[in-house]
Amino acid sequence: METVNTSNSSITSDSTTITNTAATSSSAPAVTVVELKRYSLVPPKWQEFVRAAGMSEYREVSLSLAHAFAADDYAQYLVNTEDPEDEKTVVGSGGGDSRGVMSSGTIMTPEDKWKLHVDIMTYAVAMHCLNGLVTTIGPEYDSVALWLPPGHDLDSWWVLFRSGAWRLYYQLSIEGRKRYFDEVVPLLHDTKAQVLGERDHDAWYLVYLGTKPSSQGRGYAGKLLKDVMQRADAENRPMYLESSSLANNSYYQKFGFEIKRDIFLKRGRDPVRLSIMVREPNASGMTPNSTRKDLVTGGSNVGALFAAAAAAPLTTTTTTSNTLMGSTRVKFPTVGSHHHHGLLAHGHYHVGLGVGGKKLM
Repeated sequence: METVNTSNSSITSDSTTITNTAATSSSAPAVTVVELKRYSLVPPKWQEFVRAAGMSEYREVSLSLAHAFAADDYAQYLVNTEDPEDEKTVVGSGGGDSRGVMSSGTIMTPEDKWKLHVDIMTYAVAMHCLNGLVTTIGPEYDSVALWLPPGHDLDSWWVLFRSGAWRLYYQLSIEGRKRYFDEVVPLLHDTKAQVLGERDHDAWYLVYLGTKPSSQGRGYAGKLLKDVMQRADAENRPMYLESSSLANNSYYQKFGFEIKRDIFLKRGRDPVRLSIMVREPNASGMTPNSTRKDLVTGGSNVGALFAAAAAAPLTTTTTTSNTLMGSTRVKFPTVGSHHHHGLLAHGHYHVGLGVGGKKLM
């Protein structure tokens, strides 16, 4: 019986052919195994080029942003709403006492907080997929930007329900609702109107910009920024954002953004600073063709999520309504024309990159 010895097999990473030589008999034929090269469905261009993401991709995009903002001050401001004297945070899905303890007595665990955080990001991404612009780069949605182009808003009730964003009111704790509806939304809406004036609805609004921690240092965020900078310059329009990271302020300044003012969210234990930044069309600084790598390693930009909610927050009412949710009848108020925001409209989300929210990587 003849034996085929394959101990001299050679396998190279650059070749698709594996050759086994028969060494025990000169009459034994060589055995050649041909392995076909595998073809990946991931488009090669996703590695380096900016593209628009659609509704079919919103869950993957949302999870990427959730990881990017996991340590962001603003994201935690909405989720960590515990009583300073009690250290307890509970699931905000119903009534509760003044400390935010739910009538059911359910305490919000770290897992609950993460799920709420992911839901918040999911609503934001879905709404922008429906009537905004979501851009991304990288094979696994490594860096993501949410934009509201000039003339766009999220006021539509169709957008509100299609995205599932109406659920946020019932998911936030009582203190979370106060922070969001009574403090964050009015402050960001009014500040944007004051800073931009007549150009309020004529600007490119950067709502979120985030890069996953595992994908930082590749220049992805800069490419997302420069992609829309080119459009804004061509249209002669300003760009607007709120930054919650002092470290990232200098980064944006290199792209031509200027700090207009600082505002503060004060209901939490520690105030959260937001720097209002505007980039004028064709501003000096880093040009769209620059190849400079993003250097910021922490922090985030904030555009308070779902800013339109301020204009028309869900409120319990004794008046008639066509909507009944659970045991509470609620009324969705009509959006006034002066506000130009519907529930969760116009953006005002975080603009953040990386682990602290806006890590521009």
